[in-house]
Amino acid sequence: MNPTPAPDAPEADSRPTAHGPRSVDPAAVPRQKTGSQLPVGLPGDLLDDPDPHAAAEAAAVENLLRCWVRENNLARPDGPTLRIPLHASGSAFLIPVRYWSATGWHRFGRPALEGGPQGAPAADAVTVAALLGREAGQAESSDLVGRVADSVRRTASFITDRRAAPAPVAESDLFLTAEQSLLLGHPLHPTPKSREGLSEAETRLYSPELHGSFPLHWMAVDRSALAHDSAWTERGRTVPADQLAARLAGDLPLPAGTVPLPLHPWQARDLAHRPAVAALLEAGLLHDLGPHGDHWHPTSSVRTVHRPGAPAMLKLSLGLRITNSRRENLRKELHRGVEVQRLLRGGLAEEWQSAHPGFDIVRDPAWLAVDTPDGEPLPGLDVVLRHNPFGPGDDAVCIAGLTGPRPWPGRSGMHSRLADIVTGLATRTGRPTDAVAAEWFLRYLDHVVRPVLWLDGTAGIALEAHQQNTLVILDPEGWPVGGRYRDNQGYYFRESHRDSLEQRLPSIGTDSDTFVPDAVTDERFAYYLGINNVLGLIGAFGAQDLADERLLLAAFRQFLTKATALGSPLPALLLDTPVLRTKANLLTRLHGLDELVGPVDTQSVYVALTNPLHSTGT
Repeated sequence: MNPTPAPDAPEADSRPTAHGPRSVDPAAVPRQKTGSQLPVGLPGDLLDDPDPHAAAEAAAVENLLRCWVRENNLARPDGPTLRIPLHASGSAFLIPVRYWSATGWHRFGRPALEGGPQGAPAADAVTVAALLGREAGQAESSDLVGRVADSVRRTASFITDRRAAPAPVAESDLFLTAEQSLLLGHPLHPTPKSREGLSEAETRLYSPELHGSFPLHWMAVDRSALAHDSAWTERGRTVPADQLAARLAGDLPLPAGTVPLPLHPWQARDLAHRPAVAALLEAGLLHDLGPHGDHWHPTSSVRTVHRPGAPAMLKLSLGLRITNSRRENLRKELHRGVEVQRLLRGGLAEEWQSAHPGFDIVRDPAWLAVDTPDGEPLPGLDVVLRHNPFGPGDDAVCIAGLTGPRPWPGRSGMHSRLADIVTGLATRTGRPTDAVAAEWFLRYLDHVVRPVLWLDGTAGIALEAHQQNTLVILDPEGWPVGGRYRDNQGYYFRESHRDSLEQRLPSIGTDSDTFVPDAVTDERFAYYLGINNVLGLIGAFGAQDLADERLLLAAFRQFLTKATALGSPLPALLLDTPVLRTKANLLTRLHGLDELVGPVDTQSVYVALTNPLHSTGT
């Protein structure tokens, strides 16, 4: 297989560099001793149960309860037990509180039904899902129950496999190791590992949690049916997407007049049953060439695949419902990736990296797809060619993977890579763990959050920078030294900046449908960067007994106060608004919404959340 040459600067120059740790004085914020997580008398962490299914059940129950607490804006109970009324069922859940988080990263014990018989077993995840769905009064509760069961079953399989073989398959590729580390998924999602439609054999091949890998499935597309665009440049010239695909296909034999198109193997099987695809195959405009070439590895999103050493990753269409959505690329997202690449190369990237050289966007500069004979997009065949800026030694890890619990028995308290890093730094330096945690957090704000606020304030572009889309670059000691954002779905061009953005790139947003009213942008930006990303990180520090959340909330307030000078409305919104709007993943699932379908302001359910930055956080 012929490798694709690396793209021109700034992409080639945007690889992480190991800058020395910046000096940050955590004494600027008053220190407090972290309190104990576990009330006296509670057993050890349920995630460490030797039975993988029991550990998976515990994780699923905690997720469901965290969702319910957040989406109903429940207050901290007065004592060690949380009572959740179940009016529709004439009962209530009684739940031991292991740790109450100011930011929503609560830890719970096994829930019991009030008034149940003495010695009755605790409610399992399916029971909790069924009763909460009934309480919410939503018609999709049966669908939720099925997806919860599927998520639990898969999570148990992942835990079993990782406990038996914890070592990564590519220890020299730090990026791939990090992408395969997220075993439990989003801590505030009811079905984080649900992937209905995968057989057991397919699960083994296509799951990053199981160190899966597979050759791509290839089709040949007649040029008359091919749609494509590219802003991928090498040596000062743009390389068309069909040439990039041909390099990836290597020695694959092609019918005359066709272009190779890579597909996910599961998607290729599913497409064979779609009438529109079958018609193109019969007409000779598509040719099914089967699997070919080297193995690729699924990353944390499942459908984006990586091959160590390759300069391109592939964001493949995948019709499985993963979390809330079927993950098939939309044509407007493909246009958006190329558009952002052209916008950045037009001078914005140079301006941005002059201010923040350690941060960049992982570019999606080329794509291929198929149109029908009528010129309409044919769904399910769209593929994005993404730059791979990471060498094997670049420690780039998404925040979800960094903070995600590793359910290994025999450890003391919740274990994660974040905990390993912070406790390791504390041990080597002889400093208190909470002081190291505070400094790590301040560096993260400086190297990752500040550049995202700069882009919004300077260009009017808000990023959907949630914990899976945000990568932190770590130096060899584990300190943050930079960051990356990825995802061609997650850009919000502010309507108030339309004129200035059109001056930067004429006709911007015409095909990508990226301009969004400022009020919607504010709501989504506050959720993704403020609540999901930063408050979620604070919650992980607290729930893993690394720092007092009140300390980190105070540090975040100080950071936001200074960051108002960057011009983004977000710092003032987070500081001054008593109630924020947060995405409600449980209600979104119960309403049966697909978050990739429909207008951006109605794709998900949003609810009110008391702002811990505005209150005392206790």
